Amino acid sequence: MRCSAKILTSTVCVVLALSHVDADEGEAFFEKKIRPLFVENCAKCHGADGKVKGGLRLDSREAILHGGDSGPAVVPGDLEKSVIIHAVRYTDEDMQMPPPKDGEPRKLSDGQIADLSAWVKMGAPMPAAVARADDPAKHWAFQPLKSPPVPEPLDKASVKKSVDAFLFAKQAPVPPADKRTLLRRATYDLTGLSPTPPECDAFLADTSPDAFAKVVERLLASPAYGEKWGRKWLDVVHYADTCGNDTDHPTPHAWRYRNYVIKAFNQDLPYDQFLREQLAGDLLAASQPPERFADCITATGYLAVSRRFGSGKDDRDRHLDIEDTIDTLGKAVLGLTIGCARCHNHKSDPISARDYYGLYGIFASTRFSFPGGEHAERPRDLVPLIPPDEVAKVANAEAAKQERDAKGNRVLRRARWAMESAKAKVDFLLNQVLCEPEPPPEPEVKVKNIAVAYAVADGMAVNAHVQKRGEPKDLGDEVPRKNLDLLGGQLVPADAGSGRRQLAEWLSAPQNPLTARVMANRIWLGHFGHGLVATPNDFGIRGARPTHPELLDHLAVKFIESGWSVKAMHRLIMLSTAYQQTSLADGGFPRRRLDAEEIRDTYLAFAGELDRTPNTGHPFPDDEKWEFSQHEPFKALYDSPKRSVYLMTQRIQRHPFLSLFDGADTIASTPQRNASTVPTQALWFLNNPFFHERAESLAKRLLALPETQRLPFAYRLCLQRPPTDAEVKSATAFLAAYEAENTGIPARQGELTSWSAYCRVLLSCNELLYLD
Repeated sequence: MRCSAKILTSTVCVVLALSHVDADEGEAFFEKKIRPLFVENCAKCHGADGKVKGGLRLDSREAILHGGDSGPAVVPGDLEKSVIIHAVRYTDEDMQMPPPKDGEPRKLSDGQIADLSAWVKMGAPMPAAVARADDPAKHWAFQPLKSPPVPEPLDKASVKKSVDAFLFAKQAPVPPADKRTLLRRATYDLTGLSPTPPECDAFLADTSPDAFAKVVERLLASPAYGEKWGRKWLDVVHYADTCGNDTDHPTPHAWRYRNYVIKAFNQDLPYDQFLREQLAGDLLAASQPPERFADCITATGYLAVSRRFGSGKDDRDRHLDIEDTIDTLGKAVLGLTIGCARCHNHKSDPISARDYYGLYGIFASTRFSFPGGEHAERPRDLVPLIPPDEVAKVANAEAAKQERDAKGNRVLRRARWAMESAKAKVDFLLNQVLCEPEPPPEPEVKVKNIAVAYAVADGMAVNAHVQKRGEPKDLGDEVPRKNLDLLGGQLVPADAGSGRRQLAEWLSAPQNPLTARVMANRIWLGHFGHGLVATPNDFGIRGARPTHPELLDHLAVKFIESGWSVKAMHRLIMLSTAYQQTSLADGGFPRRRLDAEEIRDTYLAFAGELDRTPNTGHPFPDDEKWEFSQHEPFKALYDSPKRSVYLMTQRIQRHPFLSLFDGADTIASTPQRNASTVPTQALWFLNNPFFHERAESLAKRLLALPETQRLPFAYRLCLQRPPTDAEVKSATAFLAAYEAENTGIPARQGELTSWSAYCRVLLSCNELLYLD
């Protein structure tokens, strides 16, 4: 049974039979393990272009469930009733698939049979059926951007911003949120932190019509803004401080890219320029102002932080590194699953294997910083953050200094020899020393002290060959370095080096129909918790259609017209009626739990322990002493009072707190955070030392106040409101009962114990952990 690239053009779909298999995970398993197996082994006999042997076709849902002359090819979840399993096991001499050739069996490997069996057990998941009668290029996301007419809303008075007209064309808004709720919502949305009591007081006292607009401007100007929204981009590009190979080697200079992203958001770097610098900053640096040279080099850390594979012994896994680069690029920038075309033409989107290898050649022509590995030398190919001519000057100065040092050492050796011989020789040689000309002044910078980045640079320009079925040893035709045909198919000029500069221009061009739509959707998602397109990383045919397509295009056009300003989009969205609605009514603002970083940073802030200064690197071991292996990979946890965005994040080893509260996946792009509720989260509040220590620190802050101010301040700090009479009564009873049990310890210690317990109650309440 063979199944070619054309087999599933009306993509086969089998309903999941077992509830424990997630649909996305099942489809991913099919794409990675099963489809390549079908492509190689099934198409000639059972594809749309084949002879359809045994009456079995595998090119439609109905055909695969109906089966052929021998019965259903697959019965989801049931191995024994699935003819395909018996055929590949060779259990029946009359039905062996793939059939023997020239008397020689062509049985699948044990691993392939195991994969096929696992797929059937999990319910034979396949991508959902897609109608392909029309040209895929007519798909909504591939159409040119046009500014749609602004509709007439039901209630004109409700329209504050143009987005309201699109949302309220068919329904009226719900009532607005109260000022306390709105301030808390906006402050967490833009900074990831809680508003302070003085900020609450100021906003509540400001009765001017533009009071909220002033709050938005203040928050956008805060350094905390870049830390919050930079983290969202780091999610999408799966940033990590280790490389992800067998040893998960640290990448000590990756932090510069993280800080570049934060700085870019704070400076409102135009998004198109942001993309160009990340893809080709090293090629653009010379044309930028001198003060931006280092930023442009650092920006290419976006490519350098791609996951690495293998042990680092040689380049045998290089194709997997590049696959990760292309996959992340497609999802992050274009909202396309380009990586699906590595082994075959994409089964739903108009992306060919030639498209994939056209991009592959661009990155194969790029030199990536090397992180090191078990069987390889320490990190290398780090990129200097000063221009090449400056590097040469520093290197020459260092060489000159080394020559002077060597000459001085020779003179001293001669002097020591003379002292051992005769005083006359000493006098002669000392006279020579005194007559030496004065050395030139020391250079200000030594070559070993040049700052470097974990980044990329152009290497030898090469075109890639198609790797048949994704196998790098089975090569097909050479493919010129090129853009996706979907976006124009432009070729990289022969004298253009890697082609990254051209790629950056193609992807950031205003006429590109995807880039602005994808980012506009991400910004909307960042404020409302769900995108206008529910699949932020997949705008392709298998992705979700936009709930409000005209609004999405309106946002994308406004984004470009604003000069690709992300902050302009915040203003457009947050100053709308839609954003300012209450969450206490159907159709209002969606309630959400604080994300992992927000929870941790909030606790540190309430405890008075949050260090708001930016972080740089991490205390990794000296790279000359690394002895990590696949059996003893790097593993560390560096705690810090800094904001959570600055925590050391490993590619393979998840951070225990961030993973517990649904932090970003560092293996793959994370387009949006989940919000799970599991028992281990409750246990964390009960037992975790970090939580208990922050509660105790908060209690110490409260105990430093006069007794009558403690509870009001605790509520204003944590919940941005005063306590109710019932809450005062409950807290008083709680503290009295707790202190009554504190026998045999000093009163002051007993008071701290009681207030620490109450702070734990306050810090773990839903009103604090959820955002309305």
